[in-house]
Amino acid sequence: MGDVYIQGVDMIRFGRFPDRSLTSLGAEAALLALDDAGLNMGDMQAAWCGNLGQAGGMVGQRVLQEIGQTGIPVVNVANACATGATAFREAWMGVKAGLYDVVLAVGVEQMGRGLLGGAGGSKGISKEGLLGSGIMPCVFAEAGVEHTRSYGTTFEQFAQVSVKNHHHSTMNSKAMYQKETPLEDVMGAEMISYPNTKLMCSVNVDGAAAAVLVSEKKARELGSGRAVKVRASALTSDPYSDRDLVMPDINTCTRNAAAVAYEMAGVGPDDLDLVELHDCFATAEILHYENLGLCKDGDAGRLIDEGETALGGRIPVNVSGGLLSKGHPLGATGIANIYEVSTHLRGEAGARQVEGARLGLTHVIGLGSACAIHVLEKPA
Repeated sequence: MGDVYIQGVDMIRFGRFPDRSLTSLGAEAALLALDDAGLNMGDMQAAWCGNLGQAGGMVGQRVLQEIGQTGIPVVNVANACATGATAFREAWMGVKAGLYDVVLAVGVEQMGRGLLGGAGGSKGISKEGLLGSGIMPCVFAEAGVEHTRSYGTTFEQFAQVSVKNHHHSTMNSKAMYQKETPLEDVMGAEMISYPNTKLMCSVNVDGAAAAVLVSEKKARELGSGRAVKVRASALTSDPYSDRDLVMPDINTCTRNAAAVAYEMAGVGPDDLDLVELHDCFATAEILHYENLGLCKDGDAGRLIDEGETALGGRIPVNVSGGLLSKGHPLGATGIANIYEVSTHLRGEAGARQVEGARLGLTHVIGLGSACAIHVLEKPA
């Protein structure tokens, strides 16, 4: 099996577009990625589309109705917050398996305002409020409090994640917000679920991103010199655990996916030059420093204190602004993260460029659970 490359990748600016259709957002992102690749829909041999809100609505086929209904196989994907990354991975597998030389992956979502999650239900007595809470702000607050209990991580250290990521997004024209948020503003914002204030929660926005993946043979044929190599693609779910049947374990599937991805790529966390990880809440970013091996367990607070994960630091994290400031349209987030890292590996990130970036990692996690990690390498 040969290697797989990202020949084209792009995203629309994340925001709120109540007057536009879901499919028009997906179509715009797909056309941007096709332009970036120097190809068109007539060149695509298959397509995957990630969307959560209209998972039963054949979104992929509807996107192609707007940009080129060529009769190719179209697969629609839903996998919680890992939806976009899963669509990308399935496209990668189609090329890796030798079935196709050129494919398209699209992720698109229209979100409502308000808090992340809370959808779904089950029969029987609801456990909500009886044994903690299953809504996302509370789940990630509980995880943060547990980190504080174990390692002494402070409210201020969690808040500094939001300060950092909002600063990064001031340099990203495709982020929802380009606004500094000083520490006192973050800590003084409305408390959603301690220790996460409103400015420490991801932004629910509309958005779309897309990528064109090609085989090694096709990359050589196209010869643009901008093709980003996919060194690893990993997808995991939680193994059985008797830890706690009420509050989700948000760490294990990331640790398992990271182990698979590092082995597949033949690299370790010390080899990475930048990371886009799933900062759905500020507490999550702190936990994932350790889950991804960027530091030892208990050292995450020190990383944020010493600026190691800021632009210019040892291992910059979420230089796009992350989900906290760029925004989090569930079906698009995974491919948007891949766009961000690819842009740095190509040396095209402008003011927020991570200098000398050679290897980058993207990470998303959807509770339920699903974790997707990709390791990408700069063009040769």
